Amino acid sequence: MKGATKSDNIYTHSQIFLLEVSTFMNRTLRKTSRHARHRQSHMVSYLILGGVGLVVLAIVILLVQSSTVPASTTGLMGTPVPATSRTHIPTDQVPANYNNPPAGGEHYDTTLPAKFYLESDVVHLSPHPEGYLTHNLEHGYVIFWYDCDIPGTDCNALQQTIKKVMDSVGNTKLVAFPWHTLNVPLAMSSWGQVMYFSQVDENSMQQFVLKNRYQAPEPDAQ
Repeated sequence: MKGATKSDNIYTHSQIFLLEVSTFMNRTLRKTSRHARHRQSHMVSYLILGGVGLVVLAIVILLVQSSTVPASTTGLMGTPVPATSRTHIPTDQVPANYNNPPAGGEHYDTTLPAKFYLESDVVHLSPHPEGYLTHNLEHGYVIFWYDCDIPGTDCNALQQTIKKVMDSVGNTKLVAFPWHTLNVPLAMSSWGQVMYFSQVDENSMQQFVLKNRYQAPEPDAQ
């Protein structure tokens, strides 16, 4: 066999050199690709975390804003009545009545059950049921105060209309109560708001409930 020539050795060395260069480039490309994938993965993670952070921040801002918006700017119905006190007083003390019908003020620390009260129910209650009912208002209730003694009032029709409205809005946190010091057949109140009706209007009554219910200092209390 003939010995390898000088040209053969040069060719072999060239091949080896090219192979090494190719191997080095492949390794470099793979390493670069891995780094790129890691950077892309980290970037996606940062974007996701940043998006979640922005959503949480937006929710916090909305909650803070909703808790600090004055009642007069939240679309409540009726006439604002300053509720100058939320003081709880003993049940043997007469509550100061800041409005007729009540829409806030000092009161007892117990509510009356949610229901439609008739005259026959009232005789079994405390002499000052407004002390309890104002506590209902503090808990986000809406109260229908009705007066069948107003001349020209069809008491049965008035009561049935109130019951119909109460049913239509879910009968939750609602009280209807006879109140004989009004000069209109019906008044509705929530905490800090009151609306008077010289004539019943089912739509306005429903809207008062939908907009004013739960708008009180302790809406989650029973």
